[in-house]
Amino acid sequence: MSVLSSMLTGVSGLTAQGEALGVIGDNIANSQTNGYKYSRAEFQDIVAKNLKGILGGNQIGRGVKIGAVNPVMIQGNIDQTEKATDLAISGDGYFVLRGSDGETYTRDGSFHFDKDGFLVTNDDRRVQGYQANEKGMIINQMGDVRFPKALVPAKATDELSVSLNLDSRIQGNKTFDIKDPHATSDYSTGVEVYDSQGSKHLVTLFFNKTADRSWSYRGLVDGKEVTGGVDGEYAQVVEGKITYNVDGILDTEEQSASAFNFAGGALQNQQIKIDFGDSLTTDKGKGEIGSKQYGKESDLISWKQNGSAAGTITNLSFNDEGTLTALYSNGEAQDLAQIVISKFENAEGLYKMGNNRFKQSRNSGEASIGHAGSNGRGTLAAKSLEKSTVDLALEFVKLIQNQRAFQANAKTITTTDELLAEVINLKR
Repeated sequence: MSVLSSMLTGVSGLTAQGEALGVIGDNIANSQTNGYKYSRAEFQDIVAKNLKGILGGNQIGRGVKIGAVNPVMIQGNIDQTEKATDLAISGDGYFVLRGSDGETYTRDGSFHFDKDGFLVTNDDRRVQGYQANEKGMIINQMGDVRFPKALVPAKATDELSVSLNLDSRIQGNKTFDIKDPHATSDYSTGVEVYDSQGSKHLVTLFFNKTADRSWSYRGLVDGKEVTGGVDGEYAQVVEGKITYNVDGILDTEEQSASAFNFAGGALQNQQIKIDFGDSLTTDKGKGEIGSKQYGKESDLISWKQNGSAAGTITNLSFNDEGTLTALYSNGEAQDLAQIVISKFENAEGLYKMGNNRFKQSRNSGEASIGHAGSNGRGTLAAKSLEKSTVDLALEFVKLIQNQRAFQANAKTITTTDELLAEVINLKR
C-alpha cells in the first residue's frame, strides 16, 4: 500500500538525519582535538519501485540513507607552543606509531618522552623515525625514537688544526732549551687536547725560526700529565717543522716525533695529527687556508680539535626537518633520529582507531614512508600543533538544517498516520 510506504520513507529520513546529526555532534565535540579533520555525512537516495519496469522514468523513491561519512582532508591551523616535543605536519602525511595494536598513524603531534626515553603519544604509542648511527648520521633504518640516558663517551683528540702567522722579520738565532722554553723560542701559544678518557690537557706549542721560511715546533706539557714525567717540569709530546714559500704561503709541514702518552690510564702513544693548513707541497693544496709567514707580529688566528670529554644530555630539540638533536654538557651536539612521515593514496579511507589514531585499510592503500618534505609529504613545524579543522559556526548552521530536515520527515510520518486513521474510519 503506497500510504504505508510513505511512512517507511519518512522513517528512512529520520534515521539518516539522525545519523547526520551524530556526525555533526562528533565534529562539534572534537572542535579542540589536535589534528582532527571534520567529517561530512553524504546522503544517497533509495529507489524501490519502477512503475514501468526497466524502461526508465516513473520511479518512486523509498527514502534516503547515509551513503558515506567522509573526512574532509584540509589543512588545520598550526599554532605555536612552548613544548619542544610538539610537532605539526603542514601538508600531506601522518606520523607513524607502533604499539600493542601494530602500526598506526596520527596527525596529532603532541608527543612527550616517557620514563624510558622513548618519544610517545598520550596513549603511549611509540613514534617512529629514521635512526642515527654512532657518528650521528641519519641512516635509512626505521625504529623507535629514543634518546640515550647514559653518558656520551669521551673522544680522544686525533686531529688538531692550527692557523697562525709567524713573523718573517724574526732573525731566528735562538737555540731551544726545554728547561727554559719561553726564553729560548721565538713564539709560543697554547692549545688543548683530550686523552682517551676525556681528560683535557694543555699543550704549549713553541716555534723557532731555523732559516728563512723554515720553522721548527715542539709541543710541551706539564710532566705530571704524561707517563714517566716529572711534576713541574716540561715534557715534550710532539715535534716537527713547517716551511713557507717566498710569498709567505705554507709549503710543507712535517711531524717528525710524537709521544702523547698521557697519564692516568689513558691510551698510550695517542696519535694526534697537527695540521697547519692546506700546504702547497704536503697537502697539494692552495695555501689559502691555515698558517702564513708575513711581516707582522706572530699571532694565533684560530685552532680547533675533534676530541671531547664525556657528557650528559642537557637539551633536546627538533628542527623543521624532524631531526632530533641532543646537546651534551661537553658542548657536543649530535643527531639522534629523524621523524618519518607516511602518506596514502586515499587518506580518506583510513580506519579510525580512536585516540586520534588511524589504521591502514584496503581503501587507503599502502603507507609510503619517508622523511618530511620528500615526494609530496608535508613539512614539519617544531614547537607547533595542528588544530582541529572544525568550523563551529558552520557546524551550527548544519545542525539547524538537519534539525529542520528531521522535523520534516517526522511530519511525513504523522501525516501518513492521519491518512491511515481515515482508512480505518471507512469501516464505521
